[in-house]
Formats: sequence, C-alpha cells, structure tokens
Amino acid sequence: MPATIINGAVIAQAIRQEIATELAAIKAHHGLLPGLATILVGEDPASQSYVAAKNKTAHALGIHSEQMTLPATTSEEELLRIVGQCNRNPAIHGILVQLPLPGHIDETEVLFAIDPAKDVDGFHPVNVGKMMLGQRCFLPCTPNGILELLQRAGITTSGAEVVVVGRSNIVGKPVANLMLQKRAGGNATVTVCHTRTRDMAAHTRRADILIVAAGSARMIKADQIKQGAVVIDVGVNRVGQSATGKAVLAGDVDFDDVVGKASAITPVPGGVGPMTITMLMQNTLQAAKQAAGLL
Repeated sequence: MPATIINGAVIAQAIRQEIATELAAIKAHHGLLPGLATILVGEDPASQSYVAAKNKTAHALGIHSEQMTLPATTSEEELLRIVGQCNRNPAIHGILVQLPLPGHIDETEVLFAIDPAKDVDGFHPVNVGKMMLGQRCFLPCTPNGILELLQRAGITTSGAEVVVVGRSNIVGKPVANLMLQKRAGGNATVTVCHTRTRDMAAHTRRADILIVAAGSARMIKADQIKQGAVVIDVGVNRVGQSATGKAVLAGDVDFDDVVGKASAITPVPGGVGPMTITMLMQNTLQAAKQAAGLL
C-alpha cells in the first residue's frame, strides 16, 4: 500500500490561517503591527527566491516586511551597521539575514550581531542555548516545522526510534535535540548519522521516523528503510531543468523508490519547505508579542 503523503502545503496553510487570525486580533486590541526585516546580500538565485517567498507570505498575513537587498561587494562592516540599525528600530521585531553570505563576510559575526530578541531564525547562541535547555525561545524554523508536520499528521513521536541523517546547525542538530526533549513532538530516542557514520543503513533501517537532511539527491533508497517507516525529506536538490526552463527538484530521499515501503512521507517540493516559511512568520509574531509585553 503506497505511503500517505504528508502535504506540507496544506498543513502550512492551516497554520498561516491561525497566525492571520491572531495577527488581526492583536492589531485590533493592541494596535500592534509585527515587523520583519529581511537582508539579502548578493544575487544568488535560490536566495532571491527564498527571500521573495518570505516577503510575499509576510504581506499576505499582514506582517510589515522590509527587504534590504545589498550588492555582493558589501563589506562586513556595512552589513553589521545595517543589522545594528534594525536592532534599534522599534518597528522591526524580527531580523533575517539570508544565508549563505559572500565568502568575505563572516557569517558567525553577522548572526551573533542580531539582537537575540529579534533573532527569528533561531540561530543566535542565546536562542540555541535556550532551545537546548528546553526554555522558551525562537526555535529554528525548519526543525520546528518538522515537529509541527509530525504532530498535525498524527504521527506518534513519544517512544519512537528517530534517525536523523545530517548534522548541520540549521536542521540536523536542532531537530535531534527537540525530538529528545520532554515536549509535544518529542520524547523520542534519537540517533544522528553523518558522513563518518559506519554502515548508515544499519541505523536508518531501525527508524520508526527517518529525517533526512544531508543535501544529497535521492541518497536514501527503499532498502535503507524499514517497512512502515515515516520519512521526512528535508533535502531540496536541483537535478535538472524542464523543457520550460524551470528547475527540476528532488529530495534527499528517492521518493519513487521509497513511497511503496514507507507508511507516510513528505514530498519535494511541497513537504517541509512551506513549513519553514510558516514557522518564520510564527516567530515574527512571537517576537512582536514579546516586545509589547503580551507574552
């Protein structure tokens, strides 16, 4: 029996409606307009596309969005100055610096310069530390989106064997930590695999829930999962171009090979991707409420 498709676009739209309803209420009762600043350095097509999607979603929900597009030659000093301006601007509640940055700019210095109270990406060490301790903070958007997907799809995580393939600071490490915690969408037993893991398939075949964020197109095949596993595919890889010139995308999981063996699976595109932007909007709303003393 083919796997159930976990439709991230549908789930994300339901969450966005919840956000829009709450936004309307806080505007009406408190006159509060959440503000998001997005900073893009350079002309990377993927980054331009991501930032455009984030701004489009913000406007659709009623969030004030300011995009700052800077040339690739922008100095680190200038970028830090702009981040500082956003930190001091009371109309801006969330700051997002689109990664990757040009090679001459130290990404760590820039991310650490963002006020933790406006760090809606959840990358500042203050928020990372609070996340590790299970305290209230801005959770990184993709890992938080994965937990929301699992919960809203009715997937039981408590007591489950979870295997995460990938150890990035953006997805692998934080999602592993969140799923370990005593929280909704957590309480799992978690294994993290990476490029130095010996016999990765021995681990992935144990997984009740397999989360793949390795950045390698179609690397996970059906013989690497167990019957009935839930598969969350975080990867987005450009594997070709259609006749119309549109990029052909594939995940880190070989969807066609795995769909007949998994019990549930996220597609690419349309799975985790829409959730990432939605969680960014949720964090921006949270930042505005915190600034206004509503949390």
